[in-house]
Amino acid sequence: MIVMKNHNTYKIIFFLLCQFCFAQVDVVYNDLVWSDEFDTNGAVDANNWFHQTQLPAGGSWFNGEQQHYTNQQTNSFVDSGNLNIVAKKESYTNQSVTKQYTSARLNSKFAFKYGRIDVRAKVPIETGTWPAIWMLGKNVNEDGGYFDATYGTSNWPACGEIDIMEHGITRSHPVNYIQSAMHTPSSYGSTSNIGGMIANSNIDSNYHIYSMNWSPNQISFLLDNVVYYTYNPSVKDANTWPFDKEQYLLLNIAMGGVAGTIASNFTATSMVIDYVRVYQNTTPDTKAPSSFTASVGAITGNSVELAMNATDNSGTVTYTVNYGSETISTFSASGIQKSIVIYGLSPNTNYTFNVSATDASGNVALNNPIVLPAKTTEDTTTKCSGTATQASQNSFSTGYNYSFETIGTDVKITFELLDNDKTGVVAYLWEQSPFSESQMTNVSGKIFTKTISGQTVGSTINYAVKFAYANGLSVTKYFSYVVGSSCSLGIETSAELKQYYYPNPVENSLHLKFLDGQNRIVLMDLLGRKILDEVVKSSHILNMGNFKSGVYLLKVTNSHGVQNLKIIKK
Repeated sequence: MIVMKNHNTYKIIFFLLCQFCFAQVDVVYNDLVWSDEFDTNGAVDANNWFHQTQLPAGGSWFNGEQQHYTNQQTNSFVDSGNLNIVAKKESYTNQSVTKQYTSARLNSKFAFKYGRIDVRAKVPIETGTWPAIWMLGKNVNEDGGYFDATYGTSNWPACGEIDIMEHGITRSHPVNYIQSAMHTPSSYGSTSNIGGMIANSNIDSNYHIYSMNWSPNQISFLLDNVVYYTYNPSVKDANTWPFDKEQYLLLNIAMGGVAGTIASNFTATSMVIDYVRVYQNTTPDTKAPSSFTASVGAITGNSVELAMNATDNSGTVTYTVNYGSETISTFSASGIQKSIVIYGLSPNTNYTFNVSATDASGNVALNNPIVLPAKTTEDTTTKCSGTATQASQNSFSTGYNYSFETIGTDVKITFELLDNDKTGVVAYLWEQSPFSESQMTNVSGKIFTKTISGQTVGSTINYAVKFAYANGLSVTKYFSYVVGSSCSLGIETSAELKQYYYPNPVENSLHLKFLDGQNRIVLMDLLGRKILDEVVKSSHILNMGNFKSGVYLLKVTNSHGVQNLKIIKK
């Protein structure tokens, strides 16, 4: 029996779902441009799919897998409205190589740039199986792939790989944990760019929708229309973002290798796929962003805050800031103010920021660019260490400690992640300009360090840290440090512990008690925006009554050093 799907009903459902998706993804794609509903029983539709069967050089698939991929109908076929990809135990000889397992690896004959993929499927969970829904750049140089002969000019991972759904290759995770990963020249193989979640019902006996939403700004992964991981590197270049070219879809089940030992009683299993659907926005968008405004916010000795806002019918606006030879891009939902803080600036220096607004179709605001002059303040202190919460990518639930220490011409950089909700943490040191990434050494717990050598005393360096963890990553703000500087580490001493504040959480009056008669206090919100900066006496009452509820940071500086306090406003 052939099951026909009601596409009109689905369009209504998709429209309703996308009202929910809109708040989660940066661009909503509405127009169905390619699909396979698997409505015709028998062989896989050769107009849509290509069986990739050619073994790599050496006779084995990558990652120690043990299967032959075949074009046999026993390994891939359509029945009752579903595509069945079947991995089975059987001796099979092909290309003069005999293996004990067979499966199928399908390449879509359709490739695209930017859009959304939805795949509704049941996924096998047997030990040693590796089901995958994933994508490769159309330009991948992989002998035997559908596009290779015509377009294969780039080796992996320069072509970029987007893993929409994988199961079984991280054996520390429980059954029904599905994961997504990004492989780029900057991070591949055991990549740190990875996220995942546990499905709310068994993935082998229940259909779930595995989705990927790809825009010029970011790539988001969804399970049943809920985003669980977004890849959005702050620097997008050939190393981090080879995703400005067409990609195609792959469906397969691998056996063994990184998926572990195959059960001795294994006979066969299937990935059952109800449909594959690709969406883009096919109606040309010619409407430019409007009501574009930009202004200067808080200014420090090494940073300037810029606030931007514009509206656009696409739902998302991209803001590009140019200053000197530097370019920074960010984006925000239409009509929502976006603030960014540009770090690594020189104190007491005039800067000119050219801010532009565009949409995903490249339409530009009529008043582009808005020119914003700003002058950084005198910087009488050098940040050697402290505690912060600001992020240049994603966010922190608690924050992090940081320290910079000059040893001869070397600088030792140490960061500690304070978030208790992050597991499996690794850290990478980011140099701001020219951008580079290098792994840090774990000292203990969530403390990581790296020493950079051959620095010039008196020069200013700018670094941030990327913390990668299970289900995502967060990147700190960039810190400026003058090589050779030594300053208070901002760690509480026994004397500082005698300085106190109460009550916390606070509703109206926050009482402060200090050891010095002169104390500088700076209150900031979690975005690093300065709310007040004043000098107070040893006993002071800070009126918090007019502030919004939330978390604030209070920095206290006196002869005993620097103390950073987290204040919770009811």
